[in-house]
Amino acid sequence: MRETLSRQVGVARPLSADPAGQAIRRGNRIRRRRTGVGLSLAAITTVVVSTGMAQLAQDPDRQGSSIVVIGDPDPSARAIPTATVPAPPPSPGAPADLLVGGTLISADGKRLELPGVGPAERARPLPGGGGLLVVGAATTAGRSLWVAQSDGLVQVLLAGAGQIVLAPDGRQVAWRDGTDLLVAGVIGTQLIGSARTPVPAGAEPVRFVGDSVLVRLDPAAPGHALWRPGAGQLVARGDRSTINVYGTLPDGRLIGQVATDDPRRTCLAVLGPTPALKPDRTGCGLQLSRDGVGGISTDGRWLLVNGSVGKVSRSLLVDLSQLGPDTAAVPAGPPMTGTVAWTTTSQASYLDGTGQLVRVDVDRVRAGTPATPAPVNGVQPGYRPVLVTGS
Repeated sequence: MRETLSRQVGVARPLSADPAGQAIRRGNRIRRRRTGVGLSLAAITTVVVSTGMAQLAQDPDRQGSSIVVIGDPDPSARAIPTATVPAPPPSPGAPADLLVGGTLISADGKRLELPGVGPAERARPLPGGGGLLVVGAATTAGRSLWVAQSDGLVQVLLAGAGQIVLAPDGRQVAWRDGTDLLVAGVIGTQLIGSARTPVPAGAEPVRFVGDSVLVRLDPAAPGHALWRPGAGQLVARGDRSTINVYGTLPDGRLIGQVATDDPRRTCLAVLGPTPALKPDRTGCGLQLSRDGVGGISTDGRWLLVNGSVGKVSRSLLVDLSQLGPDTAAVPAGPPMTGTVAWTTTSQASYLDGTGQLVRVDVDRVRAGTPATPAPVNGVQPGYRPVLVTGS
């Protein structure tokens, strides 16, 4: 009897219900169902994205070369900031950052290598800081727009575009694409909410005026138009006298150069920010260049503009509060190239034709002491510096 009972206790009998096994099998079934759903959603997403890309490429309304928008870059290509590397001291009186080739040189002399940035034409800080928006120089393949982040990571936003202009706050960009003008918002490292309008052959965006874009209709003749995205297509409404526009006053009006009945003579004018760009006030006593280079101080009081004194080409300082029949200007320094960076209401910087930095102090210029150029330290032969405006 003892032996029989021992054999019965030693044999493991199967349970009628196995809770652990049931739980494992149930988990396997749920995992298989989730995997199937995920693969289905991925396939649907791929089809939708592919369809959208095909529609963009095959849009019959698009003519000319297409704009390329690049996605997220490979983090492995991230450049290592080199601010700790010994750098030359800042240039004398340098109030703004400079972009020299693929290197950002801050006003305090720190350097950040941005190897993905090609030859640049303009640069402006990103909204909220943290990097730069860089407009590339014109090439046979068009222009590019880069985002260069403060850690050295560079991303292409646009490639193969025509003329590119940035809003003063860096939150919008406008560009020419084939026969169209486009505007989009800049959010982080993406362009969103683009709008477009057909434009005449040769027309190019010039600058933002509030939420509108100022468009030069013909580079060989006077005439501009304002286009407000989302309010219809661009319409040229009668302006055939405005040659150049230098900037916007605090009240929204513009300062521009207008043609007169004498083809050898032009005038400065305050222009209404309307499609007609009707002059409100003019001053015609200046010899102004037609190159369009100029900039207005942050308070709207002063204008730096290229012109001449007698037969000598100079940059001129104009008191806009005195704009009228007796408008006068004083020589401010050598002629300007590129953009003008006003850092205070009475100080501005620009580059001359040799790539040297010129800092203008309004009080000194008015006292009869024009600004003189100074070399930009650390610039290699063949590289032209670019001022970072708004820095």
